[in-house]
Amino acid sequence: MNNYIKFPNNNIAIILKYLFHISNILLIIFYLYPGSIFGCFIYKDCGVQPQLTGDFVGNSISSNHFYIFSVISLLGFIAYSKKKTFLIITTYLFLIAVFLELTHIIIPERGYQVEDLAGNILGVVISLIIFFILKLGKKNE
Repeated sequence: MNNYIKFPNNNIAIILKYLFHISNILLIIFYLYPGSIFGCFIYKDCGVQPQLTGDFVGNSISSNHFYIFSVISLLGFIAYSKKKTFLIITTYLFLIAVFLELTHIIIPERGYQVEDLAGNILGVVISLIIFFILKLGKKNE
């Protein structure tokens, strides 16, 4: 019995890995930019961050951060679902979720927020749960 999700076509796995790496590079660029790149383009004001939806649980969890880390984490979990690499990717995603938010302490025009950190971590955790549900569904087929 294999411990990873098999793709019907190896090309899908390769594409998912490329998407994961490209999305990570973009995440790091957007996170480390002093200000909001999206705010610069959408509002012509780099100090304004566009909000996709309202924050969760009484504004204590950032929805934008949750969405981004959910998508990137799920891509990573599926692309690197083999047992050996899965542990590495899981550790990486949790570390990058914390590290990137902590960098906002020193980046001008950015600020560390517990709500953002909570969104980052919750995005990784929810994606992990979804991945295990998908994995269990594949085993039962």
